[in-house]
Amino acid sequence: MVYQAANIQPPEPVFMDYVLEEQAGFLLRQVNQRHTVIFAELMPDGLTPTQFSAMVKLYEIGPCSQNHLGRLTAMDAATIKGVISRLRERGFARTTPDETDKRRLLVTLTPEGEAAIETALPRAREITERTLAPLSPGERNTFLSLLKKLR
Repeated sequence: MVYQAANIQPPEPVFMDYVLEEQAGFLLRQVNQRHTVIFAELMPDGLTPTQFSAMVKLYEIGPCSQNHLGRLTAMDAATIKGVISRLRERGFARTTPDETDKRRLLVTLTPEGEAAIETALPRAREITERTLAPLSPGERNTFLSLLKKLR
């Protein structure tokens, strides 16, 4: 009780109707923390969510520029550059100059990267299932629809 010891009155609460635990950002952070724990527990090869996202998209569409991959996975230029660098270090991706534009690098999964993502995809489905487990099927659909609306 610092206020009592110093004989100072505590400040008047400004937002008495503001309850932290009921705020969207606070709740989203808690749900994300729960999902992150589940992801780390189940995802093979120690893949991070950003590495996994980049690999899934490369697996889906094939080679593409680093810049385009960043846009497809909602990562800024610095983030996708670091993700690709780490995937290259792990032998999961390679970069080559684009034949039509030498300033651009094309990112491709290596055979090791393809094998890793093929192993990871079933785990990703399980991660989603565990994350959404407290919800009924109808609630899951509503929840995902609302999240898409908020992005």
